[in-house]
This record gives sequence, structure tokens and C-alpha cells, in this order.
Amino acid sequence: MTSPDTPARREPSEPGTATSWSREFRATLTLAWPLVLSQLATVAMSTTDVVMMGWLGPVPLAAGTLGSSIIFPLVFFGIGTLTAVAAMCAQELGARRYRGVRRTVRQGLWISAVMTVPFTVVVWNGGDLLLLMNQDPEIVALSEQYMRPAVWLLFPGFAFIVLRNFISAHGRPRAALVATLCAIVVNGFADYALMFGKFGFPRWELFGAGLATTIMHFFMAAFLLGFVLRDRRFKRYWVLARFWRSDWPRFLELLKIGAPSGFMTLAEAGLFAIAAFLIGQFGAAPLAGHAVALQCSAVTFMIPLGISQAATVRVGLAWGRGDEDAIGKAGYAALGLGVLVMFPAATAFWVFGRTLSGFYLDLEDPSHAPAIAFAVSYLAVAAVFQLVDGGQAIAAGALRGLNDTRVPMMLALVCYLGLGFGSAGVLAFELELQGVGVWSGLAIGLAAACVVLVWRFVKRRDLGLTRPGRVLS
Repeated sequence: MTSPDTPARREPSEPGTATSWSREFRATLTLAWPLVLSQLATVAMSTTDVVMMGWLGPVPLAAGTLGSSIIFPLVFFGIGTLTAVAAMCAQELGARRYRGVRRTVRQGLWISAVMTVPFTVVVWNGGDLLLLMNQDPEIVALSEQYMRPAVWLLFPGFAFIVLRNFISAHGRPRAALVATLCAIVVNGFADYALMFGKFGFPRWELFGAGLATTIMHFFMAAFLLGFVLRDRRFKRYWVLARFWRSDWPRFLELLKIGAPSGFMTLAEAGLFAIAAFLIGQFGAAPLAGHAVALQCSAVTFMIPLGISQAATVRVGLAWGRGDEDAIGKAGYAALGLGVLVMFPAATAFWVFGRTLSGFYLDLEDPSHAPAIAFAVSYLAVAAVFQLVDGGQAIAAGALRGLNDTRVPMMLALVCYLGLGFGSAGVLAFELELQGVGVWSGLAIGLAAACVVLVWRFVKRRDLGLTRPGRVLS
């Protein structure tokens, strides 16, 4: 039997390489589509939450949105940080250093546990943070009902991301897709039962929504861990064997690469969270409209996000092999694919804004009419930034495959929080455009980020980013 610290005699095979534009495009598409579907399935679960909160009414929907605005920026920080697992696993596979793959996965799980501790404290005290942001105390009290049970989703959610990145680096992300599809059913059943008191369960409303979300994340983590421990190809890595042993060099290396990416993701998620806090000052109806538009945007963003993850793996494999030509093809193929898929999304937001709003709020209920009107106006602005939102996400993913995260993080902070937040404040309050001004600020920040990140990937050779074996900070 192979020992936990010795690679198996027959090493896991490296994912196939591409040698032409057509092959690279197919390879990227083959890897991307399960990741895209997995991301869409993930957002389907949050969409289920939003829809059922909408059934409770505009005020519970606004409260759930505020609660999510505390939790999910932290989740996105963790996801961004843990993308280093995919990049480093792909680079190790490209260089045929299989023991390094195992070290990376284990330390990814360690980082997940470390991040969970302070994030739990933040979410548990999220109500106080919302009050400091001048939010309605009644809505804050409802938000706390959602946040308290949802806080326990953090570690299983992060562990699932680590394992998904591990199998994706091998070109086999379908198990994560299956786990997520099954979780849709689990989440939907739990939401319906716990929010509305069905099937003999108590009616817990927003508390039930938060508990259902936690149950769903535990399910996904357990499903994928079971797959990794039983699959013939992955169980040879012994990812949990001697798990308690420290590996500080790899732990710190992962943090060095992943933390800037986490802050970059947090900056983007924080931009949208800040948008919720700004719009919340205009009342419950604008905030409910924001929740609808934000959820629609989240659905479409899952497509370039999945392509971005594929770009990280494809670029990382080429970087590990030292193939400069393949690095360029992998990045540009992903960007081209992103452009193709975001045009229909932009058209749908522009033309069918009211129809899309009807999935979340009752179009026939007069009390919902103000929120629907706000949602339609916000979706019109969201249509404008669909292409740049996808472009900046994919460019960031390609740069992560080169371990280039520190400078992109600083560029993103300037774009998201400087240009985006600054222009949102001016447009919303100085020019009195209110919610539309906030969403226009989002568009400005995302467009700027797209330009600078794509430029950085184009100039990668001049910037010295493609030398194999070099770990960038």
C-alpha cells in the first residue's frame, strides 16, 4: 500500500494540453462548462432564498439582503483566497510535481479553518455593524435572524471550494457540479420546510432561511469529500492523512498568492455590499429592487466566473510547463469565450427587466410596484456593464494562473473602491440620482478594472510574469 507521504507508483495523469487555438478553445470550453453550471447551480440556491424571502414580503427581502451583505463579502474573500489552490495545483501538475498537489490541498483546508474563526465573530456581531451603517433598526433585527444560523456555513463552504479547485485542476470538475445540483434540492426543501413551517417543521421565516443555507453547505462539503476519498484517481493523494501536521512553507506560499486575490474579490463584493448600504438609506422599496437586480446580475456573473476558474487552471498548467505560447492562448481563449456569453445577458437585462423582476416579486401586487420599478431601472444600468464585469473577472483568473495577484489587487482596489465607490456616492447624493447613481458607480468601477487587468495580461511578457518556477507576490 502507498504511504500517505509517498506518491503512488502510477501518478495521476496530467490534463491534456492544447497546441492550437482551436484546441485551446475547446479545452477551455470543456473545462469551463461544468464550472459554469456549478456556479449557476450555486446561485440557483441563493436565488431560491431570495424568491422565498420575497414571498415573505419586501421588508423580509430587504432584511435578508442586508444580512447577506455582511456574510457573502467574507465568503467571497475566502473563495478568492482559495483560488490559489487551483493555480498551484495546476502548476504542480504541469511540472509533474504530484506531492506538491497534496501539500497544497491540505494547507488549503488549514487556511479555511483559520479564516473561519475571525469571520464567525464578524457575522455574529453583524447586527451591530449594520446599525453603525445607519440601517433601519427593524430591518436589522430581522437580518440578525438570518445571520445567526447562517454563520455556520463558513468552514464547510470553504472546504468545498478547496476540494472543487483540487479536482478542477485535474480537469474533472463534474463531481462538484453533481454535488451542487443535488444541493439545490436540499436547499429548496429546507427553505420551504423551515421558512414556512411545512412538513411538520416550525415556521422560522428568516431564521429558517439561514439554517437551510448552512445545511446545504455541509451537504456539499461532505459529498465532495466522500468523492475525493473514494475515487481511484484522487484517493492516492491521501489528502486527509496526517492532516494535523503543519506545513508552514506551503501554508505561507498559498497565503502569499491567495490573500491578494481574496482582497481583490472582497473589494468587488464589498463594492456591491456598500451599494446595498447606500441604497438602504433611501428606503425598503429601493433596497428590495436592488436585491432583485443584484440577484439577476449574480446569476449572469456566474458564467464568466466559471470561465475565470478555467482560465486559472489552463494558464497555470501552461505556466508549469514553461510554455509561453500556451499561456497566451489560454488567456485569450477564455476572454473570447466570455465576450460571447455576456452579450445575451446584457440584452436580456435591457429588454426583459420587468419580466425578470416578476420572478422575485409579484407583478400584480400593488404594494410591490415601487420595488419592481426600482429593479427595472437598476437592471438597465446592469445591462451596460455585463461585458466589462465578465472581462475583469476572466482577466483576473488568467493572472492568478501566473501567480500574479498583488499588483492586480492594488489596481482593483483603486478601480472598485476609488472610482466605483467614489462615483457612486457623487452620483447618488450630489447629483441626486439615488439608486440609479449607485448602480452607475458600480459600472464605472467595473469598466476601469476590466481595462487595467486585461492590459496587464496583454503586457505579461514585458512585466516579467511568465518565467516558470517564479512565485510572484
